[in-house]
Amino acid sequence: MGLRDVVERTPGLRTLLDNAYRLYGRRVEVHLANTPNHIGVILDGNRRWAKATGGTTADGHQRGADKISEFLGWCDETHVQVVTLWMLSTDNLSRPADELVPLLGIIEDTVRRLAADGRWKVNPVGALDLLPQQTADTLKQAAQATAHIRGVTVNVAVGYGGRHEIADAVRSLLQDHAGRGTSIEELAEILSVEHIAEHLYTTGQPDPDLIIRTSGEQRLSGFLLWQSAHSEFYFCEAYWPAFRKVDFLRALRDYQLRNRRLGL
Repeated sequence: MGLRDVVERTPGLRTLLDNAYRLYGRRVEVHLANTPNHIGVILDGNRRWAKATGGTTADGHQRGADKISEFLGWCDETHVQVVTLWMLSTDNLSRPADELVPLLGIIEDTVRRLAADGRWKVNPVGALDLLPQQTADTLKQAAQATAHIRGVTVNVAVGYGGRHEIADAVRSLLQDHAGRGTSIEELAEILSVEHIAEHLYTTGQPDPDLIIRTSGEQRLSGFLLWQSAHSEFYFCEAYWPAFRKVDFLRALRDYQLRNRRLGL
């Protein structure tokens, strides 16, 4: 059992650390400036958090879902304009039904709550055609209900895969130009990076300045492959359900201390 697991299982130690984090968070927050416009988050570690705390997989997913509104509040406080939350990958769709079905239900409930909150502009990001009809409909309804909201744009990445997104973008591009009568030869002559970017799920949005992954894993796993070309990455040891405001502030401070160079 690692230190993180010991802390999760020891309420007294958890409370002591919570108080210390709050004090530290106030000190860090004083120095915040120039925050990212767009933050992408890989919400990783829900199942491992559940295992460490003696809960079920569904408990972990639910606790992770409950963390989202709190996290968006922190983003709003620091003037982040766009947040992309990777909640379910295309690979996750092949998980056993006894895990996938409850997870989809939790995602649907979470999206409904975000839409009902009235502060977030919910934008589905992913291959909706791969999702069960009920899940896809829930995402579409949330987008329609919040289209007028001028608050933080929340990209809900469900059924999302970076390679799948690029393939969808190229397919959409080809269909678009075929409808205009453009030949393959003509398209090859004019094709540019901008043409493909116009057909991504996040078209019209700024690329992510910062991508955060929780749980200690240090890889993107296909998240925002195209858009992350110039992003800064921050890998946090905390499992997503245990991610705290102080962890968020550390990520922002780390981002601000970096000398961003767009290229090599």
